Amino acid sequence: MSKMPRASSDSSSSSASPAAPPPPEFDALLDYIKRSRGFDFGGYKRAGLQRRILRRMQIVSINDFSAYQDYLEVHPDEFTQLFNTILINVTGFFRDPATWQYVADEVIPPMLAAKGPDDPVRVWSAACATGEEAYTLAMLLLEALGPQAFEKRVKIFATDIDDDALNHARQASYTQQQVEGVSPELRAKYFEQSGGERYVFSREFRKALIFGRHDLLQDAPISRVDLLTCRNALMYFNTEAQAKVMARFHFALADDGVLLLGRAEMLFSRLALFAPLDLKMRSFLKVPARNARERLLVATQADGDAALIPPPPGGGAGEAAAAVDHMRLREAAFNSDPAAHVIIDPDGYVVLINKQARLLFDLSGRDIGRPVQDLELSYRPVDLRSCIDRARQTTRPVELKEIPWPIPGAGAPRYLDVQCLPMFDGDGKLLGFKATYLDVTRYKRLQEELQQSHQELETAYEELQSTNEERETANEELQSTNEELETTNEEIQSTNEELETMNEELQSTNEELQATNDELRHRTIQLTEANAFLKSILSSLRSGVVVVDRELRVRGWNEVAEDLWGLRVDEVTGKHFLELDIGLPVEQLRPGIRAALAGAADGAQVVTARNRRGREFRCRVACVPAAADGQGVWGVVLIMEEETPAA
Repeated sequence: MSKMPRASSDSSSSSASPAAPPPPEFDALLDYIKRSRGFDFGGYKRAGLQRRILRRMQIVSINDFSAYQDYLEVHPDEFTQLFNTILINVTGFFRDPATWQYVADEVIPPMLAAKGPDDPVRVWSAACATGEEAYTLAMLLLEALGPQAFEKRVKIFATDIDDDALNHARQASYTQQQVEGVSPELRAKYFEQSGGERYVFSREFRKALIFGRHDLLQDAPISRVDLLTCRNALMYFNTEAQAKVMARFHFALADDGVLLLGRAEMLFSRLALFAPLDLKMRSFLKVPARNARERLLVATQADGDAALIPPPPGGGAGEAAAAVDHMRLREAAFNSDPAAHVIIDPDGYVVLINKQARLLFDLSGRDIGRPVQDLELSYRPVDLRSCIDRARQTTRPVELKEIPWPIPGAGAPRYLDVQCLPMFDGDGKLLGFKATYLDVTRYKRLQEELQQSHQELETAYEELQSTNEERETANEELQSTNEELETTNEEIQSTNEELETMNEELQSTNEELQATNDELRHRTIQLTEANAFLKSILSSLRSGVVVVDRELRVRGWNEVAEDLWGLRVDEVTGKHFLELDIGLPVEQLRPGIRAALAGAADGAQVVTARNRRGREFRCRVACVPAAADGQGVWGVVLIMEEETPAA
């Protein structure tokens, strides 16, 4: 899995031109995040970190880091969205199947074979994201050990810096799409289907997994781990942070522990801590501390002993000539030696100087027989007298390696290997000392060039590694974006379906409203016709007509009533009939109105009234119940007319 982390300035270089450094406001934003939320992104690569923060800023329509910091202060919920953007959780069950097949075939069997039948098995899944990798390890160990031994022996520590991802992992619930990488056989053995749409890892085996928050750069590592997986998380960190994490992984692993990295990650600069097990699969073995120190100690020793050839036995002219020939042979051999040699007797006088020594130290035959302390050779390039004293005391060669010898006007210094060898005869008597100077300047230069080449090669490897990590980071960001787009598309599709359903419901509602409107229009036409009919009837009557409801509110008032009492229909509609100030004594009509509301028609009642012109007359008022079919009495119709005197 990858976690961008799950990682300060990006110290890795690439072949492309370097990106412009982030502005100071960017550092201020990172410091604010660290102070307010405890997330330290100082070890992450700046380029990727800045890119993801800018992406979140674009979503909230902010273009300035300072403004975004202000936004975080006002909207603390934004931290969750920001961390979800920075900490890319790209993972899956059996991601890169070839890698997990390799773990099942080549890593787990030797690891279990090296343990006793009851020894614990400790596994650490670092940067586990939503837990798919940890559950993948659990299934592989279940297949290798069986359920009973797994529950008894195995502990899988799954850690991450993202609390939301860990909560998801603890639930162990995944969608059909998320478990597609699990074979049907393993799915049937280790998952329980929930609701037909989600798969939950078996609760029985989930006890062996321990999920916890852990910062690879800040928190102490888990110890005594047999297998440590951290796939595609290191690529988000810069070089210093990677070195820090790898040192912690080295501490965490047991001596025969295995480290498994992602396909975009290598350990070119950390080979002293780990040895490759399978570079293609990015698996490494821990190098115990003692071997790491031994790798740093390279011991070399040259044998500078020279045999002394004794002179031939004396006797005769032929023997003398042979002795001379032997001496010339020894002198020729002495002078032709590529190393510079100076022979010194036990009293400190120069006995022999070969040709190479004369050229190297500007000596001549006149210097033979002189005390060595009178020569510049006694203190340059090394203190020869102290070397002679040490050789005399220890009776062993004294060797000094790669002694720099600055030569005026020559630029770079020369380098000499110096040896002071004590020489003894067959009886162990000290004959003198041989000082040997071997010019190793060329080898020193070659060694420096080789070291520089190694450094350049390592730099090139790290640049290549950084490029691979950047590419893998970009791929995972694209994968994350694709997943987000897929989710968005599904949400859009679901929204479209909901909108289509709402449109259908609205269309059905519109049809119902249309039918209701048609019916209302028909009723309105009927009502209009009825009102017109009623108005024509009321207008045709020569008596005043007033219609009241059960609350005695006026609902009808014809033109004759207007002429009688001097009030228009709009002045009385809705008013209480008994409260009207007209020439009719309305209080006297209350009994008749009550009787009509009760359903009885008690006949007409004659009262003295005064019309709008002030003329008194006897008014005959009839109260008739107003009833609707099957609904009872809803009001009273009062018919008022002037009583004609009897003839």
